[in-house]
Amino acid sequence: MNILLTNDDGIFSDGLRVLWKYLSKKFKVYVVVPEVEKSATSHSINLLSPIRIKKVKIGNFFCYIVSGTPVDCVKIGVKELIKKKIDMVISGINPGPNLGMDILYSGTVSAACEGAILGISSIAVSIANYKDFNFVSCSKVVLKIIDLIKNLEFPKDTILNINVPNKKIKGIKITYQSKSRFNEEYEKRTDPRGNLYFWLKGNFDIIKEEKESDVDAIKNGYVSITPIQLNLTNFSFLEELKKTKIEKLKIK
Repeated sequence: MNILLTNDDGIFSDGLRVLWKYLSKKFKVYVVVPEVEKSATSHSINLLSPIRIKKVKIGNFFCYIVSGTPVDCVKIGVKELIKKKIDMVISGINPGPNLGMDILYSGTVSAACEGAILGISSIAVSIANYKDFNFVSCSKVVLKIIDLIKNLEFPKDTILNINVPNKKIKGIKITYQSKSRFNEEYEKRTDPRGNLYFWLKGNFDIIKEEKESDVDAIKNGYVSITPIQLNLTNFSFLEELKKTKIEKLKIK
């Protein structure tokens, strides 16, 4: 199986290197990553400047370094850089959780989504903590999951968003996306020249009533696997809108 491995943290990510080490024991792994950290870039792509590529050797493996976003890495990796058919895109390991509504901002998750758009089974992997990351334990879990699902046919435009606890793991839960999100604030500051600027900060607000969600699984020490689909249409509200007869409005 040929795997394209990417992330949103760049080539100096310890998570990517450890995951490559474990994946490469069983699969052919191609690494295509952004040259600098691209966290929270969501599904952005580079339109206004050329995408520059460097092929370099980092430790024991060669990789392509891309002057673009995580989504650019998947696009150009599949279409131009890797001449073999890619069987799976894996994005990660992200150092920090991608849970709840945060996945809409995540470069890690969006890279996997781009794989799905290209018709490739794709997985996003994050470790649910903010320090002292156990990438080895996380990589072993991911390898076991891939071994189990590698022959599973993913539905069209669907990815798996995997979050792994950074502590003793009780097991694995198939989950849904929580509605939990960051309560964001802007800290107002002044630079040495007297110019005003703002720094984004906030706290993650957990919705406690959401049993069996991705957030709930991580909180209780379980690996969370959430199947995410890319079609954002709210079909029930679509039918409600039709009842308003808005389609019969006469536009001059």
